[in-house]
This record gives sequence, structure tokens and C-alpha cells, in this order.
Amino acid sequence: MPITRDAIVVGAGLSGLAAARQLAIHGVDVQVVEASDTVGGRVRSDHIDGFTLDRGFQLYNPAYPEAARVLDHEALELHALVRGMDIVRTTTRGRNVLHLADPRSPRNWHPSELSPAAGTLRGKAKFAAYALAAARLQGRDFDQRVDEPAQVALARAGMDATMIDQVIKPFLTGVFLEPHLMTSRRFMDAVLSSFVKGSPSLPARGMQAIPDQLHAALPEGTVQLSTPARDITAQSVDTDHGRLQAKTVVVATDGPSAAALLPDTAISSQGNSVTTWYHAVRSADLTEPLARGRSVLTVDPHRRGPVINTVPVSYAVPSYAPDGYLLISSSALDADTSREAQVRDHLAYLYGTETSSWELLTAYPIAYALPSMRPPLRLAGPVDHGPVIVAGDHRTSASIQGAMVSGRRAADEVLNRLGVRRADEHRVGS
Repeated sequence: MPITRDAIVVGAGLSGLAAARQLAIHGVDVQVVEASDTVGGRVRSDHIDGFTLDRGFQLYNPAYPEAARVLDHEALELHALVRGMDIVRTTTRGRNVLHLADPRSPRNWHPSELSPAAGTLRGKAKFAAYALAAARLQGRDFDQRVDEPAQVALARAGMDATMIDQVIKPFLTGVFLEPHLMTSRRFMDAVLSSFVKGSPSLPARGMQAIPDQLHAALPEGTVQLSTPARDITAQSVDTDHGRLQAKTVVVATDGPSAAALLPDTAISSQGNSVTTWYHAVRSADLTEPLARGRSVLTVDPHRRGPVINTVPVSYAVPSYAPDGYLLISSSALDADTSREAQVRDHLAYLYGTETSSWELLTAYPIAYALPSMRPPLRLAGPVDHGPVIVAGDHRTSASIQGAMVSGRRAADEVLNRLGVRRADEHRVGS
């Protein structure tokens, strides 16, 4: 007869690993099954010829409260990117770059921040006040605000159209992976809160280091790789290797996979897509450093090409490229790798340099990069669970924080069903 475990978790992404960690800590006999050949889900990295290539441009913010509670930041060796953004424009005098930075980073401050092309001073003050107010919110506070599209919320808060169109929208397009700011203002508030509190960073060994650390904390043999789930009930999971039985089952996959596995459960499968290109450049071939030698986001508010943002990541994280090389990450909306020539031309404009000699390392088209976060959205409220418990960032917020919170919440529901009491009932909200 099949071995019956306390719990089976389907999916070894961040949600599944976070759920398994919480269960293992409380002595639950848990088995994780993962269709892929390694852990991480959408948080994966490849190591090719000395380059570290994250599958899609992703950043980790050490201010995420749930992740900070669980992860060993020192072991991740986090390297912060520049808190700011370069905005490339064309004026009557030619190509012009506005260098915007967090006012709390005096080394990055530049006089162009005062330019009216980046919005009025009143608008900038209004945005700063809005972001600081968001940073004071915690847990369920986010859900107390009336939800509406981010664009509407920003205009209602007093930001002028120039600042929204030239600064905020180009930045948040790369975060939300949608260009019109139709994303929930509640999710925007959570994003702005994290940016106020922490500096987006990259682990020295790539984003894969995050799920790898969660995996390493589990008892040996907990995760069974290359084992796709085919059919699921409240107490069993059919795989290519046979049937697994358990007292409880958690599905911790992405939205489309969960919807396919549980067709009778209301699960959103709507998501936003992106393609990320990686180019390698010999440092000796550059007449001057790109982006003034900083790992800073560069954007084009007028969308003269497909690139929504680009950043020379190895300035901040030297381990991402071998000696003598620079690694550039560039992203465009939609999962379409056929536009590399357009991407290369757009990068030449964005960086103000010739790009024909740049070596294309690879491109990652990701059809479901983030779940859609359209309003109305509830970030921290209670989750209704059916016979099969569902976890994932599509159940909370489209972020590492959201994925890990959802996994822990799912595990807590398992503990409740198993009658396992927890010594510490306090939890960090999403």
C-alpha cells in the first residue's frame, strides 16, 4: 500500500518550500513533489561560461518582512543596486539623461533631479509623501485603503501628469509588467513601502540562492524532483511514479498550473509576460562605463523601442560576470524573443553607445512571469481554503514576500487540520 504522509506539497517554488519549511519545523512528515529538475519555480538562475543569468530580471528586497524572518541574508551575500533611475529623453539638443536618485542617497544625487521634465517640485513632494505614508502601513492596513488602479490613485494623490508619465510609469512598468498602471493601488502601496524600507539587491550566486537556501533547510529527501503531479484529490497526488497519499495536500504552483490541477477551484490564471535578454560586453571595448559605472535602471519614457528597463548588473554584483566582462540585463513586455535586433538598437539609444559587438548570451521568454494584480485585491485578509489547500503569489501578492507569506499561511492551515499547536502564533503580515 502507498505510504501515507501527513502532508504533500505540490510545487517546489518559493511558496512550496516556505510551506514545507514551516511544516518540517513543527514535526510534520511532509513530502514535496516538483515537476522540474530543480527547486525555485520562477526564481531560477543559470551559470553559463562564468556568467550568472537569472531567468528573468528579478530583485530581492531585504526589507520583505516574511523573507527577512526566514532567510539568512548574510549567507546570501546581497549586493544592492543603485536606488535611482536614469531616464533617457530626446530634446532639441539631442539625447538627454535625467539622473534620479533617492534623496537619502547623497552620493547619487544629481542636479537633473530638479528638471521640470521629471515633474513639478510639488508633484515630487506629493509622491515622496505618498511613498512614506505607504511605508507606515502594515499587514491588513493595506486592505483598508479604497482599491483602484494605481494610475488613478497617483493622480488623486496630487502627482502631476508629467511625473506620472515620465518617471513613475516607466519605473512601475518594469515592476508590474504592464504599461498602463491598471494594477491595484494596494499592491503598488506594498511595493512602494518595500522600496522605502530597503534597497533592491541580488545575491552573489544569483536569485537561485534563495530557493536553494530554503531547500537546504529541509530534511534530506523532502523534495522529490522531476515528479509532475497529474491528478489531485484532498488526500492523494498521482504522479508518473505512482500515487502518493497524505492526510492533507497543498498545491503551491503558479496560477495556470494550479487552475489546471484543480479545475473545480476558483483560481486566477491571469498573468503578465516578459522577455529578458542578457548581453555580455568586454569592458575594454567601452570608451566609458555604461550608466556612469553604476547598476542603475535605465528607462525610456517615450518607448522608442521594446526595452522597458535595462541595467548593467555586474557593476553591483561582480560575481555575475567573469573578469573583463560586463553583464547587461534588459527586459521587454511579452514573451517574444524575435525582437533582439530591435532590443539591441534600443539599447544603443539608452546607453548612448554602439551595441553591434555586444554578445547575446541568451534570452528568457516567460509567458507567466507575474500574476495579474488588478483591483479589487486583498493582500492580507483571510484565505478561504477548500479540501485542497492552495498557495502561491497569485493568492497574495506578486512578489517574493507574497509567495513566502502564502506558503506559510498554507502550512498553518495544514497544522490546524492536523491539530498541531504552534508555540508562537504571531505572524508577519503581507
